[in-house]
Amino acid sequence: MFQRIKDFLREVRLELKKVVFPNREELIGSTWVVIISTLIVAVFLGFVDFVLTRFVKYILR
Repeated sequence: MFQRIKDFLREVRLELKKVVFPNREELIGSTWVVIISTLIVAVFLGFVDFVLTRFVKYILR
C-alpha cells in the first residue's frame, strides 16, 4: 500500500513539472475576461427575470 502512495506522489511531482503557470499579464487579462463575462450574464439574467416577472403578473391579473 505504501508503494502505491509513493508511486502516486512521484507521478504527481512529474505532472506538476509539466504545468505552465500564467504570468502576471495573462492572469490579469483572464481575470478581466471572467469579470466582464460574469457581468454580461448577470445583466442578461436580470433582464430575463424582469421580463418574465412582468409577463407572469400580467397573465395572473
